[in-house]
Amino acid sequence: MLQLRNLTKTFFPNTPNEVRALQGVTLDIEEGSFVIVIGTNGSGKSTLLNAAAGTFPLDAGTITLAGRDVTKWPEHRRAAMIGRVFQNPFSGTAPNMTVAENLALAARRGQPRGLGSLLPAKLHSELRDRVATLNMQLETRMNNPIGTLSGGQRQALTLLMATWRRPDLLLLDEHTAALDPKSADQIVRLTQRIVSQHHLTTLMVTHSMQQAATLGTRIVMMNQGRVMADIAGPDRRRIRAEDLVHRFEEIRRDEQLDVSAAEMLREMYV
Repeated sequence: MLQLRNLTKTFFPNTPNEVRALQGVTLDIEEGSFVIVIGTNGSGKSTLLNAAAGTFPLDAGTITLAGRDVTKWPEHRRAAMIGRVFQNPFSGTAPNMTVAENLALAARRGQPRGLGSLLPAKLHSELRDRVATLNMQLETRMNNPIGTLSGGQRQALTLLMATWRRPDLLLLDEHTAALDPKSADQIVRLTQRIVSQHHLTTLMVTHSMQQAATLGTRIVMMNQGRVMADIAGPDRRRIRAEDLVHRFEEIRRDEQLDVSAAEMLREMYV
């Protein structure tokens, strides 16, 4: 479904601020896989999602999605195949438009825009029915501006919008990080239900080791723009949050040893 081959991206090259965000990342994501991507700040996990979305051109590498080479496609063209939910609950929606109007735009994504009503009666009824499945009583607030809702309510609707037309790929970029614990748990349960119900191929970035240990079918651990671990199958089913924390500690310890060894070599040849 999604093939990433030797993805390389450096920001601010040949400057003091150079960042090697992706260093030859290669991954095959099977259709229906729910992949959790974890890593410390600056590890490249969000850059990986942005690369898949087409947010920036790659320095090297190829991306194939649903059998199409999308490497050179701009972000707006890939949007017809990709659903995305961001960390900020206020991203991805028009705050001054109503709940119904925002959902109507999502329902018509990728379709020709005519001069007819944005919300014909039949579509309005369908929107209410779909919103009711969230079990948040938001079907009674269809005419409210979406900007008046809480972060958790808005994120639930954004998730519904992103998956309305069953995208080939769903990208979740720390979509619970800005929420309070109760709302975050609610969105996690909703995410599990929607992804499982529609068998969506999903990449989800999270800082939460608990989420990583309990969600998804596969865990990809990144560090300094590289894939350090790819955990699937029986190993994935056995993994615990504390096991993931231990692996991160091992990576940091190895990095410190590498730095110390480099410093010793420099001292030897000065």
